[in-house]
Amino acid sequence: MNVVLIRGGGDLATGAAIRLDRAGMRVLITEIAQPLAVRRTVSFAEAIYEGGIIVEGVLARRAADPHEAAAILLAGHIPVIVDPTASLPYAAAAIDIVALVDARMTKKPQPALAATSPFTVGLGPGFMPGESCHAVVETLRGHTLGRVYRIQPPHPNTSAPDGDPSRLLLAPADGVIVAHAKIGDQVQAGQLIAHIHKVGGVNDSVPLSRQVLAPLAGVLRGLIRPGLEVRVGMKIGDVDPRNDPAHCHLASDKALAVGGGVLEALLTRPDVRALLWN
Repeated sequence: MNVVLIRGGGDLATGAAIRLDRAGMRVLITEIAQPLAVRRTVSFAEAIYEGGIIVEGVLARRAADPHEAAAILLAGHIPVIVDPTASLPYAAAAIDIVALVDARMTKKPQPALAATSPFTVGLGPGFMPGESCHAVVETLRGHTLGRVYRIQPPHPNTSAPDGDPSRLLLAPADGVIVAHAKIGDQVQAGQLIAHIHKVGGVNDSVPLSRQVLAPLAGVLRGLIRPGLEVRVGMKIGDVDPRNDPAHCHLASDKALAVGGGVLEALLTRPDVRALLWN
């Protein structure tokens, strides 16, 4: 069976996977052993931890190996498999990778994507059409979001988040995150959201320097999975001042726009298009 492989299962990758799945394409997602998705309720990467997750009616399930991935595909769902290098022997399970989408959002210069795939698409900064991939989808919010580039590169990494940076939650120290609120909770400015447990240290009382406080009132839209190790300055969550808990369970406008770009990149190549539904 012909399949589009997406590297990464974060919220943007999930938006792309939803678009492709709804168009009738078979999608396979590869992830690392401990994904670090922040918007976990709309990230298929959570299937690695939970065994399965449904986002907007689309089911993704963890697969132990390519053969289990093939069974999940045949059932009409999206398999998520631990394969950091996207190099497992999928052909042995009758899975043919006809396109590869790198949605890891590393924002760093990337080497050429797998030559074993007939068509490769990169998301955002770090990719150059004709060098590291065939096409790039713009991920920077604005008038060019979701556009497909086949010659020029996307906007460079701005090193700044989209929108208001005050909504972000950053790790104040190295350690393990301990949650005091959950995604979807309505929080007030200054409320304790989480703290960073000092590995190997005494944590009877948590100093202010290790506390993560809500920067403003709103809904906790994202929070990295409790128990994971984080490093100082790392993005670990965000608060949405629009204060609508329903947003926590919907793919964002940005994710769907990027997904639309991936869909366009695939469908505008006749040689790829001919393989997508076989």
